[in-house]
Amino acid sequence: MSSQTQGCLYLIPTPLGNLGDITYRAVEVLRRIDIVAAEDTRVADRLLTHLNITVPQKISFFTGNERMRSAYIIDALKMGKHVAVMSDAGTPTISDPGQMLIKKAIECNIAVVSLPGPVAGITALVASGLPTDRFLFVGFLPKEEGNRHQQIGTLRQESSTMIFYESPHRVLTTLQDMREAFGSMRKACVAREITKIYEEYLRGTINELIEQITEKPVRGECMIIVEGCDDDVNTVCVEDAMNALLKDGVGLRDSAARLVIVTGKSRRELYQLALSLQRKHDSST
Repeated sequence: MSSQTQGCLYLIPTPLGNLGDITYRAVEVLRRIDIVAAEDTRVADRLLTHLNITVPQKISFFTGNERMRSAYIIDALKMGKHVAVMSDAGTPTISDPGQMLIKKAIECNIAVVSLPGPVAGITALVASGLPTDRFLFVGFLPKEEGNRHQQIGTLRQESSTMIFYESPHRVLTTLQDMREAFGSMRKACVAREITKIYEEYLRGTINELIEQITEKPVRGECMIIVEGCDDDVNTVCVEDAMNALLKDGVGLRDSAARLVIVTGKSRRELYQLALSLQRKHDSST
């Protein structure tokens, strides 16, 4: 598939689990490609072997080497090589590397062809039973508690259905954080092992899901789909909430930490507010 003109960059979605989900078009492209840039070449090898496809060259392409590999791939494309980018599962750039490479290719006027195919979040959304007319893909939340609380807090009044990716070890903790920010009765769905043997959907309110997962922890790759808020969601008056905590004798730092998840504001900003309110109170007494 080599040419004296510039090559083409193909983005190839790969099966989430069931190898039968590869598209005919993806197979056709892979049979004619010069280079496969794979998140994990061993995973790519298993798929290519299953499809009985031999590719002239395979290179690793993951978050740690994306910058270096992008330069190499752009050079190859300029020389007329056709390159396919493959994630371990699903569509490239959706919580996977590739965006930097695509940006560089576009800047160099190199053709970018994105093939349709599996996306775990969309697959889970459609089967969740929650509204699909408007949705927000959030992806993975920060691992650090303060940053995670702040991001969840910013989504408190989001009206679209929200799609989260999460580690099975953190699903329960994340649901508990969501209960604090969104309320216990917000509808949600935990989807796990999509397209695989043990595929499962847990549906209910956030509180019901917490009870189910507390009793039986989930395993495998997980997603959390959460309905958006309605017009009746309570708006938090930050200053009033902070004054109430301080009046109850809660310390400045603890007051700031408690309000992060229901306001979406940073702990530092809330601490400065707490400090300011405390000073006002002290000066008036």
